[in-house]
Amino acid sequence: MSSTTQSAPGIKLLITIIIGFMLSVPLAAQQGEEEKWGGAQQAAAPCAASASAQSLLDAGDAANDDGDYPKARRLYRLAAAQGNACAQTNLGAMYYFGTGVAQDYAEALRWFRLAAAQGNVNAQSNLGAMYYEGQGVAQDYAEALRWYRLAAEQGNAAAQSNLGAMYYEGQGVAQDYAEALRWHRLAAEQGSALAQTGLGVLYYDGSGVAQDYAEALRWYRLSAAQGDATAQNNLGLMYENGYGVPQDYVQAYKWFSLAADGYAGQTNYDLVVADRDRVAARMTGAQIAEAQRLEREWEAQQEYPDAPAPLDWK
Repeated sequence: MSSTTQSAPGIKLLITIIIGFMLSVPLAAQQGEEEKWGGAQQAAAPCAASASAQSLLDAGDAANDDGDYPKARRLYRLAAAQGNACAQTNLGAMYYFGTGVAQDYAEALRWFRLAAAQGNVNAQSNLGAMYYEGQGVAQDYAEALRWYRLAAEQGNAAAQSNLGAMYYEGQGVAQDYAEALRWHRLAAEQGSALAQTGLGVLYYDGSGVAQDYAEALRWYRLSAAQGDATAQNNLGLMYENGYGVPQDYVQAYKWFSLAADGYAGQTNYDLVVADRDRVAARMTGAQIAEAQRLEREWEAQQEYPDAPAPLDWK
């Protein structure tokens, strides 16, 4: 789910609710993978109900890695039947996506519930997202908030970011910018690009915190470096208007163009292109050529993390 909220002149916050996506791999192998898969990896609840179930889970992960989804689903189901919370979460993910099985949100919800009841933080975050979207269940912001909070309090960055977004919008809870700031900050400090963008907007607006363009720029830059198109667009708007930086149409065009690439095929694409075209109308041909050169140079230096898929495994 995404929506564009107008805050200060020209600055937009994209509220994106993500169900993070993770595989059940050993914790040692998971370090540094948080933003790649959309949320902090947690050890809040043991996966295995037994050594047998853990072996089945490991074999299911191997089959999943090999692309043998029917085998992975069969092994996850055997482990899930023994009470393995990670297998239950992974099975829910397969039904959510329709991976190796017909897509079935009701079945996804059922398996996430079983895992969440055991304290599995990713399943809790996933339930929050399904209640938020109304997938397999009636849309219920209060329930979404409850599950996000359970996961967020255990340190799950995706849930923290989404909880911050709900406080920002006043969805299922009274609008509270101070709480939005608190949850976005917790997720942003774990490297969540979405939360970093949200934090930048709050600093830009002075919502829940003293207005501070320098802090807004800092958080936008961190998020933009991860490829977040909204942060890139907001950087363009700040350069265009000279907010916290000297007015610079070349830099503004560069960031707008990068954002347009990120928004290609999405709802807000036309809005971002309009931003770029607006500043281009004030530029010389030489300035546009320089902005395009800087864009190519910047892209060549970046190694974006893989875009988070919309579901937390494990």
